[in-house]
Amino acid sequence: MNLDKLIKMANQIGAFFEAMPDREQAVKDIASHLRRTWDPRMRMQLLACLGRADEGKLKPVVRDALMALAESDAVP
Repeated sequence: MNLDKLIKMANQIGAFFEAMPDREQAVKDIASHLRRTWDPRMRMQLLACLGRADEGKLKPVVRDALMALAESDAVP
């Protein structure tokens, strides 16, 4: 899938959750949503943009959720 489209979709999810008063919970909920509903290939493609120029297109709350997702997926 096109990375720009994935970023746009992730940012839309982030816009919904960033309205929550508890930012930490919003980050957890975004990560959980991506884990539960996105195809693993879509998640991997989005995670691959971390540390690259495309990372700047992500809402900060989405970037933080992706980092949390990457950390939790790395734990066996």
